[in-house]
Amino acid sequence: MGLLRDIRSPEDVRRLTGAETTQLAAEIRAFLVDQVSRTGGHLGPNLGVVELTIALHRVFESPRDTLVFDTGHQSYVHKLLTGRHDFSGLRKRGGLSGYPSRAESEHDVVENSHASTALSWADGIARANEVRGRTDRHVVAVIGDGALTGGMAWEAINNIAANDDRRLVIVVNDNGRSYSPTIGGVANHLDTLRTTRGYEAFLDWGKRTLHRTGPPGRFAYDWLHGLKKGLKDVVAPQGMFEDLGLKYVGPVDGHDVAAMEHALRRAKTFGGPVIVHAITEKGRGYTPAEEDVADRFHAVGKIHPETGLPVAPSRFGWTQVFADEIVEIGRRRRDVVAITAAMLHPVGLAPFAEAFPDRTFDVGIAEQHAATSAAGMAFAGLHPVVAVYATFLNRAFDQVLMDVALHKAGVTFVLDRAGITGDDGPSHNGMWDMALLRIVPGLQLAAPRDEATLRAALRHAVDVDDAPTVVRYPKGALVDPIPALEDIEGVDVVARHVPGGGAPESRRVLVVGVGAMAGTALAAGESLAAHGLEVCVVSPTWVLPVPPALVKLAGEHDLVLTIEDGVTDGGVGATLAQRAAEQGVRTPHVHRGLPVEFLDHASREQVATAQRLRAEDAVRDVLAALAGA
Repeated sequence: MGLLRDIRSPEDVRRLTGAETTQLAAEIRAFLVDQVSRTGGHLGPNLGVVELTIALHRVFESPRDTLVFDTGHQSYVHKLLTGRHDFSGLRKRGGLSGYPSRAESEHDVVENSHASTALSWADGIARANEVRGRTDRHVVAVIGDGALTGGMAWEAINNIAANDDRRLVIVVNDNGRSYSPTIGGVANHLDTLRTTRGYEAFLDWGKRTLHRTGPPGRFAYDWLHGLKKGLKDVVAPQGMFEDLGLKYVGPVDGHDVAAMEHALRRAKTFGGPVIVHAITEKGRGYTPAEEDVADRFHAVGKIHPETGLPVAPSRFGWTQVFADEIVEIGRRRRDVVAITAAMLHPVGLAPFAEAFPDRTFDVGIAEQHAATSAAGMAFAGLHPVVAVYATFLNRAFDQVLMDVALHKAGVTFVLDRAGITGDDGPSHNGMWDMALLRIVPGLQLAAPRDEATLRAALRHAVDVDDAPTVVRYPKGALVDPIPALEDIEGVDVVARHVPGGGAPESRRVLVVGVGAMAGTALAAGESLAAHGLEVCVVSPTWVLPVPPALVKLAGEHDLVLTIEDGVTDGGVGATLAQRAAEQGVRTPHVHRGLPVEFLDHASREQVATAQRLRAEDAVRDVLAALAGA
């Protein structure tokens, strides 16, 4: 690895010459392509911030100065520059996290990988530095142009701009290619002028002095100020930020270490909030990523580094079924529209957008706006389908409750990557949705178990126009079909096991498999039957509100086992037990699901094993419960 091999801390980065930083950047790109192609991960975002991150660590002194990465999927370069070179276990249990991790390094601060949060974190840390008298410390927030579409980022900017003494630098990593970079001596001179305290002091003096001379003075000041602002707006797109009271530096070529260093040093010496606008290219230096017009290799599985092609073609998955079915629904229902929060391709809405471009709306990283805007569309006669990752619906819970449900709006939320996602870590597991949404009045939630039930659930969901509907499904490949043996008032029976001879004294167990856990429920049912129990395995597609037939079935058995991939506290099993108790059904319940904990990154199988979500774990719990009874 040459230079990279000897980089163990940011101090080592600061010792390099300018020529050596160029060599280091090349080595880092080669390392990332080689290593991430073996493990999978966020390749494109990290290839785009190599020089930017090198410059950050040469200008600021982490961890004394605090670096906060918004979303955090672009932190691989930061990990390398802070001494973490073993990428062999990236995103695997026991290996490096795909995001910043406090357990890994004192240089990591924010582990939450939800976008648009870094500026609020930075504001809070900078305020604390002020209160504690740490006026020599800086806070740097790195945020992408995409994350600036989130409302929380602008709430933070509004507060940051209210205090011009806070040592806070906002680096906007703009890989949207909206502007050509302005580089060279003139641009550097203008940056210096704009971030000179004396310049601002002169303007303040001019305002006070000229305004005292009456209308002519005020006119002269307004003319000079307007001329200054107009000239600067021609040079750079800074007006919006400076109107908020923030100094602006840029645009800067984010792939020029020297230019980035110059801009960051000017921002650092200013002594107040400054925005540094860096123009970068996602996937920089790796041809397959640069040629990928969809998302520049934002996230990849294991790939061949020479070509960028996957090592093993992905199997037909849940997202692809949704992508296909929603287009069919769109053809049948002209009032159905689609909303995405900056994730058109990941959630499977790209085919719908191609077929119905005028009925597809990307609102940016703004889940709250997506939900309330959908309520408005429903009021005006449309049926919106809002497709997001399950973990991101958490951000819009108030809007689902008060804007959609309260107004009985016919909005369908499609939650991709529900349940255990595993390798992306605690902030990506979609394990909270069922427990949260169970308390929303009128809301109906489906957890389909296979392709057929997913398609049927989507068709039913968009036909409900007087209440919110939710359809959730997991990450990854589809399971084999699990057909229903019979339907009991909306509850699918997928297996029955009767002991030999049908002995009347056999204990009866109802096994409820929620969504993706239907296969585990089937396996548990077979094992319980081998212990001489009479078993009925059901997998209702629509689980919230709890179907009355499911409560009735619970009363006809000696024990109910529920297996789900959400949190057990307030989950489907707990809700079923509560509804049964309200109707006088005293059947004991065993719940298998996830604890109310943040789960470390690992594979889905490893998480399921660690959390005792395998069939054999459920069987042991049922046998113990029956023995205790």
